[in-house]
Amino acid sequence: MDVNEILEKLNNKTEEDIKRIKKAYEFAKEAHKDQKRYSGEPYFVHPVEAAKLLAQMQLDTTTIVATLLHDVCEDGHATPQQIEKEFGKEVAFLVEGVTKLGTVKYQGVERHVENLRKMFLSMAEDIRVIIIKLADRTHNMKTLDAVPERKRERIARETMDIYVPLADRLGMGQFKGILEDLAFKYLYPKEYRWVKENIVGARKEKEIYLAKIKQKVLKELQKNNINPIKIDSRVKNLYGVYKKLLRKDMDVSRIYDIIAVRIIAKTIEECYAILGIIHRLWKPVPGKIKDYIALPKPNGYQSIHTTVFCDDGKITEFQIRTEKMHEEAEKGVAAHWAYSMAGKPKEGAKVTKKLSWINELREWQKENQETEEFLDNLKIDLFKDRIFVFTPKGDVIDLPEGATPIDFAYCIHSDIGNHCSGAKVNDKMVSLDYKLQNGEICQIITNKNKTPKRDWLKLVKTNYAKNRIRNYLKKELGIEIPVLKVKQKKEKNIELKITAANRVGMLKDILAIFQEEKINITKVNTDVRDKKNPIIIIEFSINDLQRADLILSKIKKIKGVKKITKAMLKN
Repeated sequence: MDVNEILEKLNNKTEEDIKRIKKAYEFAKEAHKDQKRYSGEPYFVHPVEAAKLLAQMQLDTTTIVATLLHDVCEDGHATPQQIEKEFGKEVAFLVEGVTKLGTVKYQGVERHVENLRKMFLSMAEDIRVIIIKLADRTHNMKTLDAVPERKRERIARETMDIYVPLADRLGMGQFKGILEDLAFKYLYPKEYRWVKENIVGARKEKEIYLAKIKQKVLKELQKNNINPIKIDSRVKNLYGVYKKLLRKDMDVSRIYDIIAVRIIAKTIEECYAILGIIHRLWKPVPGKIKDYIALPKPNGYQSIHTTVFCDDGKITEFQIRTEKMHEEAEKGVAAHWAYSMAGKPKEGAKVTKKLSWINELREWQKENQETEEFLDNLKIDLFKDRIFVFTPKGDVIDLPEGATPIDFAYCIHSDIGNHCSGAKVNDKMVSLDYKLQNGEICQIITNKNKTPKRDWLKLVKTNYAKNRIRNYLKKELGIEIPVLKVKQKKEKNIELKITAANRVGMLKDILAIFQEEKINITKVNTDVRDKKNPIIIIEFSINDLQRADLILSKIKKIKGVKKITKAMLKN
């Protein structure tokens, strides 16, 4: 292992950059010289591999230096004071921030929440803390096989629950995909193996087919004087395929975007011209054109997606974007930071705008909330699916799914929220408890005599709106609303009604699936009054609804099963 493995990945490095990175490399090598990883390899391999990941993303020298040093303080081999003396305040701050995030593990709600509080404080101060942490976690997940089995599931669960959605929220598709697949491997090993085994053949067949399609597209583009930067393929990650399979009864033939054709164009104008050419070549599948260039996803993702009936009637997805859009789709906020460091302040300034939600989280997490409430609100404000809703002027407001016009009003300004009297969505009046949908235009109607009501707390989804309402009621009306503790989530009781042929061994075959998945069944009833179509009723408790869908898809494949209905039962 050599420092040149890091340096060769960096573009536009100066002599001073090389000097600083080499110094950090030697300092970390000395600090970790007596340490080994679970695998038996030198511990020093870990910070070097994490630094290589960020060098590939063209992060600044200070970030690379801090990544090399991110573990030197944890085991007492160096102090923050030493780091500051040798490498400066900025590096010391980043190293200390990453060290703090590593001191509390995902064990119990209270300790877990404290770790998250520290994470958001650090993120609000300097986003590079979490970028380093994502690189650190990515390499740790790649080497999780060497970790004792009792720890693997905890680390994988923390990765799936916290770091995957965080990478997604930061627009870092590269980290998200890798972390998601690595966590999938340890959390659902059987499903992981099944998906891997069943899509390899489909993927190879599709690759051969797409090689011809790419040539055909290139030839047609060149006829129209368009020379794209690149035409390649995007392979969908395994966990992404698995989630789609659950919705498609585990039928691989119904997944059309296992591999998609990706075209990198020179300009936005070219992107739309390419879309037109593809649609002249092949008919588009109705409802399968998504323009994320005109309407970016809340995390900043931009691209045009279209699905067409390609040669031989094979349904194929195309993704069209510029080189800059592609870089941002892979690197997210890290790309914006790199722009800033490369002397492109306009692009770098977008970091602040894109991360305004972190500053909001920072503000409300400081308030002395109960740990359960903090975690519950965090799942809504950060990890819940996001929607974007437009103001009449075309500004985009980023909200969690299920948000109402009151949430929207407070996101624009506290005064607008405090005096919200009504709302129009797409020019039609709606009630204040209306659930906003992705892409809608919302106009807030205000009245200076209208003020927040206590009942609004039941309508809003965002913690920001809840706090503004509570503050107004306390300050202006003297009403203090206590924060309700969030009840611990119970397992969900699910009932399956299975209509099946009356054959020997049918019930045994069905119950074998539950045994294989290690799911406890609460109740089993059979109704054989109709001997041709007996009904088997099974009740079971489970938290993981994706796993429930997997069970359902497996039962559907049993010979003689005709119909299944699923119902959620009240606890």
